[in-house]
Amino acid sequence: MQLGTRWSVGGEPPARLSPEVRAAVRAVEGELLGRDTTLWRWTLTWLEGRPVVELDDGTVIRVAHDGAIVTDDGDTPR
Repeated sequence: MQLGTRWSVGGEPPARLSPEVRAAVRAVEGELLGRDTTLWRWTLTWLEGRPVVELDDGTVIRVAHDGAIVTDDGDTPR
């Protein structure tokens, strides 16, 4: 695993993420409207060369082996 970076909810995701992963981040953030996320951060790590993006609430966005974008809120994959 390789550590990437952290950024705030509502901030610009790292440019090295694919447009599909960036769109998934924005979709999750859209579901958070109305909640106080001022202290929440995303953490980007790399596992086997693929990005894993985790929000402080436990939501995880990852790229599967087949290239599919998978979002998991900790209970049920989205």
